[in-house]
Amino acid sequence: MTTLVIVLFFVFLLMGIPISLVLGMMTILYFFTLGNTQLLTSMPQQLFSSLDNYGLLAIPLFMLAGELMNGGGITSKLVKFARVLLGHFRGGLAYVTVIANMFLASILGSANAQAAMMSKTMVPEMEKEGYEREFSAALTLSSSIVAPIIPPSMIFIIYGTLSGASIGGLFMAGIIPGLIYGIAFVALIAFMGYKYHFPKSEREPFREVVKSTFSVFPALLVPFVIIAGILSGVFTATESAAVACVIAFLVGRFFYKKLSFKSLPSIFFNTVISTATVTFLIAMAGAFGWMIAFEQIPQTIANGMLSLSENPLVFLFLVNIFLLILGAVLDGIAALIILVPVFMPLLMTYGVDPVHFGVIICINLTIGLLTPPIGTGLFIVSSIAEVKFESLIKSVFPFLIMGILVLFVITYWEDAVLLIPRLVGL
Repeated sequence: MTTLVIVLFFVFLLMGIPISLVLGMMTILYFFTLGNTQLLTSMPQQLFSSLDNYGLLAIPLFMLAGELMNGGGITSKLVKFARVLLGHFRGGLAYVTVIANMFLASILGSANAQAAMMSKTMVPEMEKEGYEREFSAALTLSSSIVAPIIPPSMIFIIYGTLSGASIGGLFMAGIIPGLIYGIAFVALIAFMGYKYHFPKSEREPFREVVKSTFSVFPALLVPFVIIAGILSGVFTATESAAVACVIAFLVGRFFYKKLSFKSLPSIFFNTVISTATVTFLIAMAGAFGWMIAFEQIPQTIANGMLSLSENPLVFLFLVNIFLLILGAVLDGIAALIILVPVFMPLLMTYGVDPVHFGVIICINLTIGLLTPPIGTGLFIVSSIAEVKFESLIKSVFPFLIMGILVLFVITYWEDAVLLIPRLVGL
């Protein structure tokens, strides 16, 4: 019966049914085929329990902060600043795409949202400059994977609530890996720019550089206040989300004067829709995880891992391979909710730090956005940028390889992840 449920799970996914519905359907189907329909009466309680966590309050607040920053013109200021600074180098607009994604990562915290936004703005601009549309789309998608790494991060919030790891510690742990990813992609662009003779734009006058630098300072207030507030202990990661909303509103309304009170209803509406989508997925994935726990799959996997090797380095290698494969067919948040209860007992056995492991698993599942056949990022960017799916896969391949290489560096270089959390005592 378990085999039937697994087969139907992948069949429904390939049919294009939303992952949240598939998870709920499979949970109900499993208990029906098991003949234990009495357990279904507990399912509403399981759905509620999946969401009954204070840490999850940060998700709608950070989503609201992102909407306020977009509506207030903060996003466009960050992109313009990156362009003024780097646009005149060979391949400059490609560098701008990476740097702008790193800036926006501190606003959105969602790779899919960031890939969608940047595809609308940067792909047409890069094509005007002479870049191939397929390369532009691939770069935009690939560099968006830093969004869930650089704080604030929605996927870190979910992992922290599931594992009990410090969300503030996870935020701080993502800073250096996010910078490493940015540097790695910049190095790859530099190599490709030399090989394929990427275009470059005219250098901006010094006056424009100074003007853009001063105008971007208010936009950087949000990530600065979040990080400084958590480091100083003034507020928690969840409270920082509320502070970020206030600052984003004030900056957009009074500094850039792009945010009007008339635009607030649509901003709130978009936030509610995005929050409902994510929380519905979390609830369904929680119920699915309950089913997995009932079937004792975590214990089976744990015993299988221990029988293969007792070496933590081998364990992390096997986990990476498993997650890279799973991330190609399963939504990152759903996979996270299902897998964290499976892996948490193993972390204690192998002596792996939960914060370090959180960064590893979140990066792994984010890379899944780039991998066929069900990498959601591929479908989003292919549709928005109007690029053939097959061409996008081919163009994204060098960035995918670089992303996996950096993943293994972060996996085995623990200090790169834990340096800042240890320094600040998180």
